[in-house]
Amino acid sequence: MDEVVEKGVDVVSQTVETTKEKVDEVIAPTTETSTSLDAVKLYAKCVACHGTNGEKVALGKSKIIKDMSKEDFIAAMKGYQDGTYGAAMKGIMASQVKGLSEDEIKAIANYIVK
Repeated sequence: MDEVVEKGVDVVSQTVETTKEKVDEVIAPTTETSTSLDAVKLYAKCVACHGTNGEKVALGKSKIIKDMSKEDFIAAMKGYQDGTYGAAMKGIMASQVKGLSEDEIKAIANYIVK
């Protein structure tokens, strides 16, 4: 009887592991899509000045953000938030990035900076 129980436990364990793997396969793309959609939504308010793909010189003064490194983009956004970055654009951008979390800034960076 113990041998039958052990085999049953092994079968159940394998089934549970296989099920977990299948769930992970389904969840992973959904999580990535959600993040991408959130970044698209977050970037929507940037499009008018920076362009759909971050290709514009905003108001004739900014850097082209798609050409920035992710690190520089994130540093600039944080700098706008704390008032340490931005020269002529500081006031405009401070209000645009004010409520963004670090994760939201990273999502936008991953979306727009290639």
